[in-house]
Amino acid sequence: MSAPKTLQEAIIHFADYDNCRKFMTDLRWADGKVTCPRCGSEHVIYLEKARVWKCYGKHESPKFSLKTRTIFEDSPLGLDKWLPVMWLLVNSKNGVSSWEIHRAMGVTQKTAWFMLQRGRLAMQGDTHGKLSGEVEVDETFIGGKARNMHSEKRKAKIQGRGVSGKTVVMGMLQRGGKVRTAVIEDRNKPTLHGHVEANVAPGASVFTDELVSYWGLEEKYVHEIINHAERYVRGNVHTNGMENFWSLLKRGLNGTYVSVEPFHLFRYIDEQAFRYNNRITEDGEKLTDADRFNTVMSQIVGKRLTYKELTGKEGETEAF
Repeated sequence: MSAPKTLQEAIIHFADYDNCRKFMTDLRWADGKVTCPRCGSEHVIYLEKARVWKCYGKHESPKFSLKTRTIFEDSPLGLDKWLPVMWLLVNSKNGVSSWEIHRAMGVTQKTAWFMLQRGRLAMQGDTHGKLSGEVEVDETFIGGKARNMHSEKRKAKIQGRGVSGKTVVMGMLQRGGKVRTAVIEDRNKPTLHGHVEANVAPGASVFTDELVSYWGLEEKYVHEIINHAERYVRGNVHTNGMENFWSLLKRGLNGTYVSVEPFHLFRYIDEQAFRYNNRITEDGEKLTDADRFNTVMSQIVGKRLTYKELTGKEGETEAF
């Protein structure tokens, strides 16, 4: 069978371990020479029955598998489950919940949640280099809706503009390019200016709304402001691209995930940013599901997320 192009084909294809092995081997060792991920030695042999390699380099852990030094490391679940889950995660427009993975893959909801969080680690984008050209900058608030709160909690939380107790997320979108996001502590001038300067090249055209914290950006950028109290577009001055991203993000958070702890929020934002940044190529051609899957799988090596790190809980086992 050729490389899968749809979820159905992916499930069938990766149900065969030989297909999983070939895919992962080609992914990790493109030149065909399997090397030890711990010491780099080529002096290894494959143990067919155990489905692992043995390295003859001198170190304490001579055996390694296709999962070693990847986000899948130490997971007892087979690649026949992991690879379709990764396919689902990267290609579900509004995200996929742990309860859906639990029902579809026959694992516990807790295991499914941990799998998805590991997958989101691989979806974290490359932040090297700076955005340039025309860049839209905006921020939004993520938090519980007032209508869903108990009246007493609503009185305590909702004050003024109703942003008390919510998390601030900042986004920067290079038109025709990629979006970058960050969970920030506040909307004060030093915070917003610091993130813009860290991510946008001097001299770029920066478009923001009328928030006073953005004032002063004109010292390093061509700063244009759109006053949303008057209009949403003035020629090419607008932040509609970022508004579109916030709409997609909140559709997933409110519709698919329902409730996300602030501590984990950045992972879900990384997930949405990955899908947004992998919609089309630089030439404007639409990327396929297989393209997105291959991209995220190329980012699984050298990353690790343990359950203890994820939850901050001592004594929790990692049998997932």
